[in-house]
Amino acid sequence: MKRNFFEELEKILYHKDIFKKIELFNEFYENFKANLYDFNHFHEAIICENSQVKILHPMKIRRPKEANSTLSLAKILHSVAHIEYSAINLALDASYRFKNLPLKFYQDWLEVADEEIKHFLLLEKTLNELGFKYGDFHAHDNLEKALFLTKDNLAHRMGIVHRGLEAKGLDANPFVLEKLNTTNHPIKSLFSEIFTIILNDEIKHVNKGDFWWNYAKNENDSYLDLCAKYKEFNLLGKVYNKTARIQAGFNENELQELDEFYNRK
Repeated sequence: MKRNFFEELEKILYHKDIFKKIELFNEFYENFKANLYDFNHFHEAIICENSQVKILHPMKIRRPKEANSTLSLAKILHSVAHIEYSAINLALDASYRFKNLPLKFYQDWLEVADEEIKHFLLLEKTLNELGFKYGDFHAHDNLEKALFLTKDNLAHRMGIVHRGLEAKGLDANPFVLEKLNTTNHPIKSLFSEIFTIILNDEIKHVNKGDFWWNYAKNENDSYLDLCAKYKEFNLLGKVYNKTARIQAGFNENELQELDEFYNRK
């Protein structure tokens, strides 16, 4: 007898042990690809607090301007690891929460979760080499807030989280790498490869968000209207990664409109 896709995913999504969670996901993902689950779309999704770190308001988190010590280097890497861990939960939650969608939707977001796990483990390994681990520093919960606020609307989830906040990660990627490269630590040689992997994968993830936002939205829905509705989230960097965003599904006119909306007021 096949197990239920959503029930099994719920156990993984809300598991408190990070590495057990990853182990369970890897088994689940292999079973999913082998078609060993059924989809009971009447399953009722729950929502719970799901953080594994101490949370502070973003304004209270002191961000190092340079990686001029092992501690500041670790703090920068930890902030990126937190984004990647949150992105695991966001991809799992999309697969778990939204029902009666084409199989491709679940394939897409489980693939994203799988890649976000790989990113997280690369960063965790690097933190370990510096003598730290995920959870050693405070983090903010902006992504989790966005998850909660969009829990009842697929178009909003795809537009704000996966087409919006993830795309802002494309903007940040080269600047974070530049900051990390101010260090003289020997571990510096790993950064370019890790951040190139993350950037290339995140372009694909944002493109999936773009596809499913277009799938879920009404024909006349405007992305700028959605941005205005969720004005607590800024979805464009002050200097944005035009090349990566266009590869991910944005067009030049839209980027100009977003730049005027967020940066030219």
